[in-house]
Amino acid sequence: MSGKLLLVSAAAIFDKQGRILLAQRPEGKHMAGLWEFPGGKVEAGETPEAALVRELQEELQIKVEEADLDPINFASFNYPDFHLLMPLFAVSHWVGIPTALEGQTLDWVRPANLGKYPAPPADIPLFADLAERFS
Repeated sequence: MSGKLLLVSAAAIFDKQGRILLAQRPEGKHMAGLWEFPGGKVEAGETPEAALVRELQEELQIKVEEADLDPINFASFNYPDFHLLMPLFAVSHWVGIPTALEGQTLDWVRPANLGKYPAPPADIPLFADLAERFS
């Protein structure tokens, strides 16, 4: 492993049509232009679930209950400067309308089409898994 361990929680947010919400990393951020699951870093003292609830409120202005997070997969990927560990939770129940608050572009994507979106290396196997399981 090179660098430090980075723990990030992510959400595969499913709408009533079975589409998954993706967010495009904005200009100026590392890996700008790539598509990813909403979520973010787990802070000291937080559980992955608590971090995801906080991040979804901060990033998308939606309220999610920890009880509505369903763990479905995870990524463990060695980037040059850090090792990413990212639990992925399915989210089907939330309050509010997902609104991009951090300059990102949002898109609702059918699972079969996830592979058409350029993504960070850690997300690509998760995209493939969701396409296989939910298409």
